[in-house]
Amino acid sequence: MKKILNFIGGNFREAKTGDFIEITEPATGQPYAILPRSGKEDVDEAVVSAESAFEEWKRTSLSERAGYLRKIGDLIEEQLEELSVSESIDNGKPLKLARSVDIPRAAANFRFFADAITQFSSESHEMPDEAINYTLRQPIGTVACISPWNLPLYLFSWKIAPALAAGNCVVGKPSEVTPMTAYLLSQIVMDSGLPPGVLNIVHGLGGEVGQELISHRGVKAVSFTGGTETGKKIASVVAPQFKKMSLELGGKNPTLIFADCNYEKTLSAVLKSAFANQGQICLCGSRILIEDKIYDKFKKDFVERAGKLVVGDPVLPDTQLGAVVSKDHMNKILGHIKTAEKEGGKVLCGGQRIKVDGRCKKGYFIAPTVIEGLSQECSTNQDEIFGPVVTIAPFSSDKEALEMANGTSYGLATSIWTQNLSRAHKLSAELDFGIIWVNCWLLRDLRTPFGGMKNSGMGREGGLEALRFFTEPKNVCIKY
Repeated sequence: MKKILNFIGGNFREAKTGDFIEITEPATGQPYAILPRSGKEDVDEAVVSAESAFEEWKRTSLSERAGYLRKIGDLIEEQLEELSVSESIDNGKPLKLARSVDIPRAAANFRFFADAITQFSSESHEMPDEAINYTLRQPIGTVACISPWNLPLYLFSWKIAPALAAGNCVVGKPSEVTPMTAYLLSQIVMDSGLPPGVLNIVHGLGGEVGQELISHRGVKAVSFTGGTETGKKIASVVAPQFKKMSLELGGKNPTLIFADCNYEKTLSAVLKSAFANQGQICLCGSRILIEDKIYDKFKKDFVERAGKLVVGDPVLPDTQLGAVVSKDHMNKILGHIKTAEKEGGKVLCGGQRIKVDGRCKKGYFIAPTVIEGLSQECSTNQDEIFGPVVTIAPFSSDKEALEMANGTSYGLATSIWTQNLSRAHKLSAELDFGIIWVNCWLLRDLRTPFGGMKNSGMGREGGLEALRFFTEPKNVCIKY
C-alpha cells in the first residue's frame, strides 16, 4: 500500500488525527493506497504556512516566479512516465491518454503561466490636463484551489500555476478519489526549490477539508472545479464572506451535426467527444443532435463504431476506454441508464457493466452507451451523467437545433458541425454556452477564456482571465 502525505510548509506530514482513507484502483477494484484524513488543524496549519510565506513571495520578481514555474514544468516532463502510470492507476483512464494528454498538459500549464505573467499588463486612463489613473494588479494572499477527479493533475495545475504566477500562496485540495499525482507534485515542487509555504497540499474528504478550507478566514479567494450541487454549497459559504470565487461546474453539452458537415471527420470527432476519458470530461458532448436528412445514416454508423470501441485494462495499448472512476460512480451511471429506459429511451448499444478478464476482473467498466427516443425535457437529457452515455435525437431546422441545444440549465460547451460558416457564426452568437467549437472539439488555446454560463458556473479561467481572477485591481489617481 502506498502512503500519501500532506505537503505543508515544505514538509510531508500525516493528518493531525493520524487517520487515513483507503484509495481503490478503479480498473481492479482493489485498494492500493492510503491518504490522510485531514481536518481543521491541518487546514489551519496550511493556511498559516501560506500566510507566513506570502509577504516574501509577492515581492519576488516576475522573472523569478516564472523561473520556478518553468522548473516545475520541466520536472513534470522528466517524470512523464511515473506520473502517467500513477494517473492511470488512480483514475482508470487509458495509460496512453494520460501519457499523451493529461501529464503533458500539466507541464504546459506551468510553462504557459510562467510566460503569461511576464506579459501581464494593467490599464492606464488619462484625464487630459487633470490627472492620470493607472491600475495596480496585486496578489490577493492565500487562495484555495480545489480540483476534481476526472483530470487530476491537469486541472490541479490549471489552477495552481496562475495563482502562483500572480504572487499568491496556495492551499490546494485535490480530489480524495484521485490524489496520487497531486502527492507526486509535492515532491516535484520541493525539488524545484519553490520556497516553503508558497504551495501547500492538504488531502482528505471534500466535506471535511474542503469545507474547512472555503470557510477559513485566512483564505481570500476560492477556485473550484466540480459538480454543480457542490458548487452551490461552496457559493453559499463563500459569497457571504465576500471572497473572490471562480466556479467551473457541470455541463450537459450538445453536439449539433448538420447534413452539410464533413461526414467522416465529424463521425470520428463526435465519437471521441462522446466517450473520451469514459465520458468523464465536463466538455464531452452527451446530447448528440443530428439533422434529420442524415439522422438514420449517422445513427447507424455512430452506433456501429461505438460498439467497436475497446473497453479494457488501461495499461494495454489497444484500450480506448478504461474504467470509470469508482464503484459508486459506476452504479450511479448504470442507474441513469435504467432511468433512461423507464423514460422511454431505447438503448442502441451498451447499457451494461463490462467484465474484463485477468487483473481487471473486479474493475468498474461500462460499455459505451447510445440511447435514442427520449424527449429533451426528460431527466436523462437534463441531468449530467458524466459517463460513457450519450443520447441522440433528430432536428429539422436551425431554429429547432438551437432550441434543443439551449434547452437545459447548463451552458458549458457545445460543438457545431457544418460547412456553412454563416450558419456557424449565427448559431455561435445565439447559443448559451461559454465555449463553442466549430468543426472541432477540445481544441484549446490556453490564452482563451474557459468557463460556462447558467448552472455551469461563474467566472472564467485561462490566460489573462485567470491572472485577473488571482489579482486584486487597485486604481491610483495622480493629479497633474
